Amino acid sequence: MSRITKLTVDQLDPDLRRMSRADDKTPLELGLTRIFGHCPEMAKGLSAFAGSLKVNRTLPERLIELVRLRIAFHNQCRSCMAIRYTDALKDGITEDLVCSLEKPMEADGLSEAEKIAIRYGELFATNHLAIDDAFYDKLREHFTEPQIVELGLNVAMCVGVGRLSATWDMVEELPDRFRADGEVTPWGDDAIIVR
Repeated sequence: MSRITKLTVDQLDPDLRRMSRADDKTPLELGLTRIFGHCPEMAKGLSAFAGSLKVNRTLPERLIELVRLRIAFHNQCRSCMAIRYTDALKDGITEDLVCSLEKPMEADGLSEAEKIAIRYGELFATNHLAIDDAFYDKLREHFTEPQIVELGLNVAMCVGVGRLSATWDMVEELPDRFRADGEVTPWGDDAIIVR
């Protein structure tokens, strides 16, 4: 059971409800909005930021999804690990690629740009001070500075909100293996597809 009460759609602030298109979504698709709704003005700001990351994205959906899922593993954010976004699926995400995240630096199906982006997200989640000048030079081999900033903002959102979500233990609506005790992984055949 979630450690913070999830609000129903009817309990959400009307503006947040409209902004999140809550009436057209399943409870799982609403995700954290049901908890963020306890602080509607903050939720609206966070939703606007997350929406801006999506709407203004220049990086491939596939790359962002791979980075997100690897961070979710390090965060042990079970809801994040269980979800696959349709835009990423349309951009080439397959469960084989997700399985390659077990050892991403050894994966044949990942580009060098994807590997360095995944490594960036991984270090951000596990040892952020290891991201030094030399690492940024490696990022510049594949990305422009605006893209590095975009990647950084996406990674920061995934690490911070993912860790918060993990502490809230929102697992009731997830497949059984994501509710099990101990460490879980995003690779498997029981992902939930959301819009």
